[in-house]
Amino acid sequence: MDVSLGLWIGTIGVLIALIVADFFIGGRKPHEVSIKEAGVWTVVWVVLAILFGGFLWWHSGATPAGEFYAGYITEKSLSVDNLFVFILIMGKFAVPRIYQQRVLMFGVIIALVLRAVFIAGGAALVSTFSWVFYIFGAFLIWTAWKLIQDARSDEDEEFEENRLLKSIERHFPATDVYHGTKLFIRENGRRLMTPMLIVMIAIGTTDVLFALDSIPAIFGLTQDPYIVFTANAFALMGLRQLYFLIGGLLKKLVYLSYGLSVILGFIGVKLVLHALHESGVHVPEIGIPLSLGFIVVVLTVTTVASLMASRKQEQEDHPEKIDV
Repeated sequence: MDVSLGLWIGTIGVLIALIVADFFIGGRKPHEVSIKEAGVWTVVWVVLAILFGGFLWWHSGATPAGEFYAGYITEKSLSVDNLFVFILIMGKFAVPRIYQQRVLMFGVIIALVLRAVFIAGGAALVSTFSWVFYIFGAFLIWTAWKLIQDARSDEDEEFEENRLLKSIERHFPATDVYHGTKLFIRENGRRLMTPMLIVMIAIGTTDVLFALDSIPAIFGLTQDPYIVFTANAFALMGLRQLYFLIGGLLKKLVYLSYGLSVILGFIGVKLVLHALHESGVHVPEIGIPLSLGFIVVVLTVTTVASLMASRKQEQEDHPEKIDV
């Protein structure tokens, strides 16, 4: 896809405008987000992503649009898995519900900036060294297997602070008490960080760990940096509302990890086949229509099977609630 500097600047400008509008309309005043509000904004971000895909279709044809939709759906589904960890972070830092929206908004912005750096690095590697696809493919297949192993484990997941966060807490004085949405306060002449800033950094930097599998995954669907970046941007920017919309339903998605492992394994195989093709080996390549269809089918089956299993488990745990 031929992307001019003007299109890059215009796209980033529109994304910034959307983030600012989101902040002033729904996130400026701290409040508990209702299901209705979260649902409306979730629909808004999904519609915006669909419209952007339509713009790509008009601008460059069906192939870039298909790559965007496949990448967006993949990133969105992988970001749902992020929400499990975000819930753990909110609990660990005891973030009041009225401030959780602000934490997620700025945490996601930090994550988007850091992902942009990863995408730039990944694009440079892919364009220079075709053998990188072997590494990306093998990594995704390994990640898929690890997801299955983790899903089979009965151990409760706990949030562990990364090295950057530990270093910040060790070198910069902080208070244990929230002071509204303030990031810094002065106490006895000292400038102190508040837990609000710490948890924002925790959300943003923890997302980088998820980017280690999501970025190679989307490069398996498209090697266009513009599509990779915009698919990540739209997937991440709707993540805050999705947190409040399905936060209570996450435990019902019991087969989500299995579904994501199948998708990552599929894209890993696709990358290996692409690498072999680039090396001159005559092997079939998996096209975008098949990739998009496979991803949608896997997510649909995973969601339906998860909800059916959760309902069956609830009926077994509470047989008195079954209608006679």
